Amino acid sequence: MSSSTYRRNASGAVILIGILLVASNLRAPFTGLPPLLGTIQADFGLSTLATGALTTLPLLAFALLSPFSALLARKYGLERTLFAAVAAIALGIALRSAPAVWCLYVGTGIIGMGIAVGNVLLPSLVKRDFPRHVASLTGAYALAMGVAAALGSVAVIPLAQVWGWQSALLAFLILPAAAMAVWMTQLSDHSQPAAKTSTPPHDGKVWHSTLAWQVTLFLGLNSTIYYIVVGWLPSILTDAGMSPAQAGSMHGVLQLATAVPGLLLGPILRRMRDQRLAAAAVCLFSAIALLGLCIAPKFALVWSILFGIGTGAGIILGLSFIGLRTGNAHQAAALSGMSQCIGYLLAAAGPMAIGALHDALGGWTISLVLCMGLALVAALVGVLAGRNRSL
Repeated sequence: MSSSTYRRNASGAVILIGILLVASNLRAPFTGLPPLLGTIQADFGLSTLATGALTTLPLLAFALLSPFSALLARKYGLERTLFAAVAAIALGIALRSAPAVWCLYVGTGIIGMGIAVGNVLLPSLVKRDFPRHVASLTGAYALAMGVAAALGSVAVIPLAQVWGWQSALLAFLILPAAAMAVWMTQLSDHSQPAAKTSTPPHDGKVWHSTLAWQVTLFLGLNSTIYYIVVGWLPSILTDAGMSPAQAGSMHGVLQLATAVPGLLLGPILRRMRDQRLAAAAVCLFSAIALLGLCIAPKFALVWSILFGIGTGAGIILGLSFIGLRTGNAHQAAALSGMSQCIGYLLAAAGPMAIGALHDALGGWTISLVLCMGLALVAALVGVLAGRNRSL
């Protein structure tokens, strides 16, 4: 092997490790919080509505900042913008762990901003450096996201019992620290994001398209029920009699299950003439899991796996529709900006609305039934969005 070939291979290996480490930051710092919401709520004397805002803030950041992430990368470079995104996650984690309620909210919002930029730009990085392995690497970094989130959800309660909840949340700092250590080697580059990377919605025709709204609602409804359950599952299970540690474990199982469709869905979809059946089926998985949590929470392990697979596949399918239902990169960028902006705004409203409903009714039954209804609506919309048509 020549020295130049060795350097290229070594550089590719570093970038691959960097991609997986960046991916590990795009879910765990956000989803590691819900198992501790009950403790934080009691410590600061927060209402359920105010506690739900901790889940809503990152989603608002996703909705508002995601469409503009490509513009930042075009100005400052893909590598530097990704590094800054991970640094923002680190700053947010540190601030969120400070002993003041305003730090909790501001830090959570900053984490959401960093994750928003990373979510949009990481696919561009994969497309730039590994164009022949996009599908396999996308599955790999989705798995990295799921594993990191699962480990965080499982470990955060035991850590909190030993060190306190603030130190347990601070422990997530190891993820951005590792990613920054590897990614610093790439800061000398100044490449641009891929042309179809999400940008501000700029094509008015997309906003007047019925098909575009079907895709947007399918993605938005799946995201809404996912973030509602991710935000409140530990509280739902502890109210049903499960210990906080067990509830955290179920939360981790759900996170890991969301990564499974990323490894399996691609080959299945390639064999289908359209995606109507797939879209309806994954939403029905979610609806059945929500019904199970409502009437038989003692089987939470089964429902957590089923819900993770259902919503994980639903979100991946919704993102796939952006490419499948458009004819060129310009349309794809416009639909991506529209669907992510509207989808995350819908998802942001969900956790707070469910928290308010819980405060008003004193239980989770009606909330779970409402989420099941949203999953059934998503199934109907998915049948429409899954037709073999394009904008």
